[in-house]
Amino acid sequence: MSIVGALDVHRAQNTFEYADTATGELTRGRIGGTRAELRAWLACFDSDDNVAFAVEGCTGWRYVVEELAAAGIEAHVAEPAETAWLKSPKKRAKTDRADAAHLRLLLMENRIPESWIPPSHVLEVRTLARLYHQLMTTRRSWLQRIHAQLFHQGAPSISALTSDEGHQLLAAADLSEAGHRYVTEAIGIVDDLTRRIETLRGDLKRIGRHQPGCIALQTLWGIGPLLATIIWAEIGDTRRFTSSKQAVRFTGLDITVNDSDGHGPPGKLARQGSPTLRWALVEAAQHASKRQSPDHQYYRAARRRIGASRAALSVARKHTRRIHHILQRLGDDAWTEIPPN
Repeated sequence: MSIVGALDVHRAQNTFEYADTATGELTRGRIGGTRAELRAWLACFDSDDNVAFAVEGCTGWRYVVEELAAAGIEAHVAEPAETAWLKSPKKRAKTDRADAAHLRLLLMENRIPESWIPPSHVLEVRTLARLYHQLMTTRRSWLQRIHAQLFHQGAPSISALTSDEGHQLLAAADLSEAGHRYVTEAIGIVDDLTRRIETLRGDLKRIGRHQPGCIALQTLWGIGPLLATIIWAEIGDTRRFTSSKQAVRFTGLDITVNDSDGHGPPGKLARQGSPTLRWALVEAAQHASKRQSPDHQYYRAARRRIGASRAALSVARKHTRRIHHILQRLGDDAWTEIPPN
């Protein structure tokens, strides 16, 4: 017996649909949205059967794929944007049941746009990388709030807020009582975030100094152990890309030609995929502004034509193409799991 099905994953519930290809019997239903409920439901499938399920690569796919693998079921993760593009042009109501049926049909017809399923150790590093990026973003937003409060109350700007001198200047700033409390609480949050970020940065750098794929990426100018680890975890196995152009498209750094609805100006960043990956690539590319960079002349020429920000994006796309080839050449060695300390 062969069973082909799909799961539409949501926080409250999962909608499923599967077909027995031998009898043509179609089964639909819903189960709870937790790992334990999914595990109990999967127990109804015989491990000797040829069973395959597809799930869209949105939030929640990880635990579903892990439980499918534990039950001996073949798992497929569909790329969300391409899956939506493959839907029928007919206008129908979007429901969980319709989404599950669409995924099942794509899997049965061997047309599902496959996403790479990372090994568990890569997923763990990716989780830490995204936490690092989110903490950095939160810290930056709190620093901006402090600067805004100083400006709002007419106090002089303080450049190094997190230094000892910056703390002293904040304490002596001409602010109202509530303003002083605002900046005191805010700088306390910033200091706490800084401590957490430093610990996390050390853990990510340690991985970057020992993992073969990360070490290989550090041959590129501007990419050290930290950024190498983040890029390695986010971009994944580049052998799944047919070209370096496709790798650039995956990052969301490519330029759109038109929108799916036929409206909107062309020439904007696609911004699809991981924001953490785009952030790391642009961080690395900004080092091209230094004279020692091998991309410095390219960066300067692009900056004269399109400005510094867009020039950095151009260098980031060049880096992406190089990263694609580096990881592709390494093959399986790029994904070796390093033992914990």
